[in-house]
Amino acid sequence: MTAASVPRGVAPTTSAWRRHGGVLALTGAALAMLFARDVAALVSTWWTSTTFGHCFFIPPIIAWLIWQRRQELSALTPVAWWPGLTVVALGAAAWLTGDAASVNFARQLGLVLMMQGAAVTLLGPNVARGLAFPIAYAFFLIPFGEWLEAPLQIATVRLVMPLLALVGVSATSDGVMIHAGRYYFEVAEACSGAKFVIAMVAFGVLVADVCFVSWRRRATFLAAAVVVPILANGIRAFATIWVADLTSVETAAGFDHIVYGWVWFGVVMVATMAIGWRWFDRAPDARAFDPATLDRPVCRTAGLVPAALAALALAAAAPLWSATAAAGAAPLPARVDLPELPGWRRVPLSTHAPWEPYYPGADHHLIGRYADAAGNRVDVGIAVFARQREGAELIAYGTGAEGEDRWLRVADLPAIGGGTAMRIRAPGPVDRVVATWYELGGTVTASPAEVKLRTLKARLLGGDQRAAAVHLSVEVPGGGNPDAAIARFLQAAPIDRLVAAVLASGAHRATAAGGSGARSGG
Repeated sequence: MTAASVPRGVAPTTSAWRRHGGVLALTGAALAMLFARDVAALVSTWWTSTTFGHCFFIPPIIAWLIWQRRQELSALTPVAWWPGLTVVALGAAAWLTGDAASVNFARQLGLVLMMQGAAVTLLGPNVARGLAFPIAYAFFLIPFGEWLEAPLQIATVRLVMPLLALVGVSATSDGVMIHAGRYYFEVAEACSGAKFVIAMVAFGVLVADVCFVSWRRRATFLAAAVVVPILANGIRAFATIWVADLTSVETAAGFDHIVYGWVWFGVVMVATMAIGWRWFDRAPDARAFDPATLDRPVCRTAGLVPAALAALALAAAAPLWSATAAAGAAPLPARVDLPELPGWRRVPLSTHAPWEPYYPGADHHLIGRYADAAGNRVDVGIAVFARQREGAELIAYGTGAEGEDRWLRVADLPAIGGGTAMRIRAPGPVDRVVATWYELGGTVTASPAEVKLRTLKARLLGGDQRAAAVHLSVEVPGGGNPDAAIARFLQAAPIDRLVAAVLASGAHRATAAGGSGARSGG
C-alpha cells in the first residue's frame, strides 16, 4: 500500500492535470470503441425517440458543470487510485447482466458506470468528490422511464374526464380510449406526457443542485417538477378534445401538433421555474465545493498507465464472457410448423380482424387459427428464438401481442390458464382477448421478470437458451366465449407440449393468409 498527499494550500501542477486528463480521455475513447454498439444505440435512441431527445443536452451540461468548478478543481491534485476500479467492475457486471438478460437499460447503465469508474480511478477520490454531481448527472444519459407511459396514460384520462364534464362535453372512457361528443380519442403512449416528466426530472435535478442549498427545498422543487408536467399534459389533452368538440377533429389535430411539443415543454419549464424562483437559496457566485475540505491524504494510489490498463481489462472481460456463453447456444430446426391437435382443425385466418404478434427478431414466426366442433375459434401466434440477443428478445419495448401498429391495448384482464390476459382493439372498432405465455428451456411462465431471470441464468451459466412466446387470441364477438375457448384449447395443447410439438415438427408449411390458416416465417 502506498500513500500520497498534497500539502494544503499548494496548487497541483498543470502537467499533472494534463497527464491525468489526457489518459482519462484516451481511456474514455477506448471504452466507447469497445462498446461502440451500445454508444450507437444510445445516440440512436436520443435521435429517434422524442421521449429522450433531451439527452443530447446532458453532455454539454456536464461539461458546463465541470467548467463551473475549474477554480476549485485547480486546488486539488489528481492521482490514480486502485479502489476506483470497483466502480468499473460494477459497471462491467451490470453490462454483462443486461446483455445476458437482454435488458438495454442494464447494459447502458453498465457503460455509464464504467465511464464514471474510469474517472474515479484516474482522478482519485478528492477530485471525484469535487466532481460528484457532474459524474452522477451522467446517469441521465441513459434512456429510462418508459414504464411511466402506462400509468401516465391512465392519469391523463382521469384528469381529462372531469374537465370535459366541467365544460359540458359528454364523454365516456374505456381504458385509454375516450368517446367524447362525435369522436373517439386514444390517449396513446406519445400523449401520456412521459417525455415531459422524464425531461423535467433531469431539469429539476440540475436546478436543485445549482439553485438550492436546503435539501427540503430541493425535494419540494423536484416534486413540483413531476407534478406540474402531469397536470399540464392533462390540460393539453382536455383542450385538444374540447377543440375537437367545438370545431372538428382536423382542427384539434392541428392545435395539438402546435401545443404538444417543445414549445409546450418550454412553457411548463418556465412555469416550474417561476414557482420555485422565490425560494432559491444559493447565490449565483457561490462555490460548488470547498477544496480545503476535500484535499486529504490518498491511500492505495496507483501508476496512471497501469490503472488505465486495469480499467480497460475489467471492462473488456464482460463482452468476452458474453461471447463465450453465446457460442454454446443450440440450433433450432430449419423448419417448424403448428401441430395437428385432437378435437381441433385448422381453418382460414380472419380477414375481418387480422392479427399477428410482432417479434421482428424471432428465428421462426407461426400464426394460425384452430376451430372445434362447438364453434370456438382460437388464433395461435408463436415466436421461437434459438437464443435471445439485442433485437431478438421475448420481452422488448414495442414487441408482443399487440402487433406492429394496428392493435391497441385497452385493458388488462384476469389471468387465463395461468397466462396474462388483455383486451386489444383495432379500428372498427374490433376487440380481441389475448392470453400470453413464455417457454424457456422447458419451463412455462407468464412473468416477464421470470423470463429475464431465466434468460440471465442460461446466458451467464450455460444451459438451453431456446425460448418461445405463445399467444392465444379470440375475437370478441365471433370466436365464442374467450375464456372458455382458450381454456378448452389448453386442454388439447398445454403450452409446454405445444412448443415441444412445434420444435419437433420438422416441417414447414407456408400459405397465404386465409389459406390453410397457418403462416410460418424464419
